[in-house]
Amino acid sequence: MEQDRTMVKKRLIWFVTLTFAITWLIFGQIPLRGLTYGTGATIYIVMAGMFVPTLGNLLTRLITKEGFANMMLGPNFKGHIKDYLLIFFGPTALLLLSVAVYFLIMPGVLDLQLTALQEPAARTGVLSAQTLLLVMVLQVMIIGPIINIIPTLGEELGWRAYLLPKLRLLLSDRWALVVTGIIWGLWHAPVIAMGHNYGTTYTGYPWLGILMMVVFCVWLGIIEGYAAIKLNSVIPAAMIHSSINAGAGLAVLMAKTGSNPLLGPAITGLIGGLPFIVVALILLKKAGDNRA
Repeated sequence: MEQDRTMVKKRLIWFVTLTFAITWLIFGQIPLRGLTYGTGATIYIVMAGMFVPTLGNLLTRLITKEGFANMMLGPNFKGHIKDYLLIFFGPTALLLLSVAVYFLIMPGVLDLQLTALQEPAARTGVLSAQTLLLVMVLQVMIIGPIINIIPTLGEELGWRAYLLPKLRLLLSDRWALVVTGIIWGLWHAPVIAMGHNYGTTYTGYPWLGILMMVVFCVWLGIIEGYAAIKLNSVIPAAMIHSSINAGAGLAVLMAKTGSNPLLGPAITGLIGGLPFIVVALILLKKAGDNRA
């Protein structure tokens, strides 16, 4: 038994080391090449980094001769249709609730004129800013869970299909979910320092941004991880992740400039993500101290 635990720890070390080293090498190309984050080639560089956790999974399996069983790629639809309906529509509902909660708490930040959408709406020639926002919400609701599923699978095949199951062999489910989120959040550190999600002008840059990203990844990781454990599949986690990526910026489009990104309006902020945090705490309690 102790020998098995030693091998699990060895595989965890290999996975985390490979995933961080390769990803950070890729992300590092942005400052090394003098590129401006969020523009041009940097979008493709960051997207390439999203597939490295899957690469870490595969390389670790090869290096440690683990084989390729239990990849968690089967969707396991049978008996879980209601779960999948919740997974399909639930994140969007929480996103919209998060928008409402944030602007109820911070009403002065709400831009009723939707200034950020005025120009894009004018370019359509037929849509008002309000109608364009409605179209975007419907898009997130209908195709959000699948539109980004390829790159989100690139991450989730590492975090929820490899890291989380391995940690569950060493820790309780509750702690495995939390530790997975912490590691996932720290993995983002280089791009957070470049301005991802929070920019570069907030007080405490970049350390508070990195800390806030860890907090965000812990609560989102709990939700995604709980779904992956319950359905024994990585697909639900990738769907949730896809929905979040598709709709996370909705609140930003409705806000005046100058808001504190560490608080919101995006769900990556402490206030912006409140409904998700509540759900994560409920699921964390339900996860309990069970082990795989």
